[in-house]
Amino acid sequence: MKLALVGIGKIALDQHVPAISASPDWELAATVSRHGTVEGVPAYTRIEEMLSSHPEIEVVSLCLPPVPRFLAARAALEAGRHVMLEKPPGATLAEVHALEAMAAARGLTLFATWHSRMAHAVAAAKSWLADRKVHSGRIIWREDVRKWHPGQEWVFEPGGMGVFDPGINALSILTEILPAPVHLTAAELEFPANRQAPIAARLSFTGSIEADFDWRQEGPQTWDIEIDTDAGAMALRLGGNVLEIGGTKAEGAESIMEEYPALYARMAGLVRQGASDVDLAPMVHVADAFLLGRRTAVEDFEF
Repeated sequence: MKLALVGIGKIALDQHVPAISASPDWELAATVSRHGTVEGVPAYTRIEEMLSSHPEIEVVSLCLPPVPRFLAARAALEAGRHVMLEKPPGATLAEVHALEAMAAARGLTLFATWHSRMAHAVAAAKSWLADRKVHSGRIIWREDVRKWHPGQEWVFEPGGMGVFDPGINALSILTEILPAPVHLTAAELEFPANRQAPIAARLSFTGSIEADFDWRQEGPQTWDIEIDTDAGAMALRLGGNVLEIGGTKAEGAESIMEEYPALYARMAGLVRQGASDVDLAPMVHVADAFLLGRRTAVEDFEF
């Protein structure tokens, strides 16, 4: 199937383009970006021009930042194309609900992707927890914004989500593996005095689940989820790629490179089935954090 990639930035070049190139399901037939291009692929700066020039393209994958994503997704759906959304699926819950209704009315596929759910050990962790009682849990998700979003000012603008851009990856895993849903009860958000989105957050959920997100960690990065159950301790390390049971490694790999190929395989299956997958549970927790969060001002942040 022919596919167009919209938003040729770091995540697109690091993950999407290699995944598409290696896939037996997809051919990258066009790109849309203000500045970025992919060698050998027709490039456009406006999605409307791309859509009118390529009626043969069935699917549009959107990698641009959340705030402008809705208009691009709407244009693609109105042109009769299936749509794949990089996480988070939008800047607001309401706009994603609108896209879901639009896709359903047109019989098109809409896929709100959560790449961290495709990490090596997530399915095994979900299976292990399925018949166990969860007593408590801890998420520690700390990374360096300068490494993963160098100079990308939009991440600290309204709609950019700040530290929840990576933190939502942890929440996507949590909502996938827990045998029963939880909801947020309290949040503390640290905003740099010169920014519009938080650089750190501490969250409390029902079920004695706590989360610690921070975008200021230099050196080794930390992506851990630890769950205490009636059958002992379970942990997911390395962003869901390594599973530990009782402190001993049970399975996993040290690579995150297979997450995006799995997403594109899933998208191919959804298109063939005429189905959609729009799970907004991780984003609900983020929205609740902004609603309930107690705001604290911290020192200015500059890239």
